[in-house]
Amino acid sequence: MRYQGSPKFSHAQTDKIGVLITNLGTPDEPTTPALRRYLREFLSDPRVVEVPRLLWWLILNGIILRIRPRRSAAAYKTVWTERGSPLMFHTQDQQQALQQKLAERYGDDVVVEYAMRYGNPSIASGLQKLFDAGARKLVVLPLYPQYSAATTGSTFDAVSHDFSRRRWLPDFRFVGHYHDEPKYIAAVVASIQKFWETHGKPEKLILSYHGVPLRYLHEGDPYHCECHKTSRLIAEQLGLEKHEYMTTFQSRFGREEWLQPYTDATLKALPEQGIKRIHVVCPGFSADCLETIEEIGEENREYFMEAGGKEYAYIPALNAEPAHIDALAEIVEKQLHGWQLTHDEAQRAERAKQLEVKHE
Repeated sequence: MRYQGSPKFSHAQTDKIGVLITNLGTPDEPTTPALRRYLREFLSDPRVVEVPRLLWWLILNGIILRIRPRRSAAAYKTVWTERGSPLMFHTQDQQQALQQKLAERYGDDVVVEYAMRYGNPSIASGLQKLFDAGARKLVVLPLYPQYSAATTGSTFDAVSHDFSRRRWLPDFRFVGHYHDEPKYIAAVVASIQKFWETHGKPEKLILSYHGVPLRYLHEGDPYHCECHKTSRLIAEQLGLEKHEYMTTFQSRFGREEWLQPYTDATLKALPEQGIKRIHVVCPGFSADCLETIEEIGEENREYFMEAGGKEYAYIPALNAEPAHIDALAEIVEKQLHGWQLTHDEAQRAERAKQLEVKHE
């Protein structure tokens, strides 16, 4: 096997710290062919669908990829903007804001890039940009506050797979979760409070998280517990009583039982229980995307209102809000503890010369 090198590397260059923020991914465009490519990559990941490979290959290629791409493309068209996919441009905004925030303290010693686990830009391309920029130490921050093997674990798989093909490996730190980080919790709370200042406080706050199969919980995945802890910490800072908030799970797929209560079923049932004014927030999503804008903002709103609800509002994700960027910057800075960089380029060039290493 021929390992991948770094053609732009110079032994005299100044070392930098690379920060790679990652999110799930998005199709390149809201079309059936683009969704088919994206869904094939996404749903082929054994971390996402833990089904025997041969059986799943038959189901995926024989049924799902024949039907779902067209439906998904129609849904994506409703959220697509002039800047493209919301998840993509919100992540770009987060990368730029985080770069600026870290530059205030570290100058150009820290370089921030972004990547998607599925689709473009790939994790491999994001890593290459950082290494080409001189990153010799690396922090990877998946933008999933709560750990799940299907999201955070899969991101680690992609990074380690890329590393397995590289000649040189960086010092490496990986953020597994930040579901109870004080600044992250405070940012969500501030966002909710700001929304309530304009729209008033509802009868119940629904905290909706992306679902996973129930068996993942039984097999040791901490996701369910971390979601509930996030909800509890948010509710405590908001001063909510137990009857004033509820944790639910959305976006289930297939016939298998997933984490409950389900968001859609809950919203259909609440009006009959006398709860007719609700707000929904999604603390597991760092950026607005199809699942928040269309599924929560539109589809589930219809369920609630058709069931007799009177007021329904979705509180947007944190996206690139300053408080969110402050929280992400603090998470990164905790990972930088103990790392030192060599700043003297002349000294490095002289050492390289003494070793008879050619450099530009």
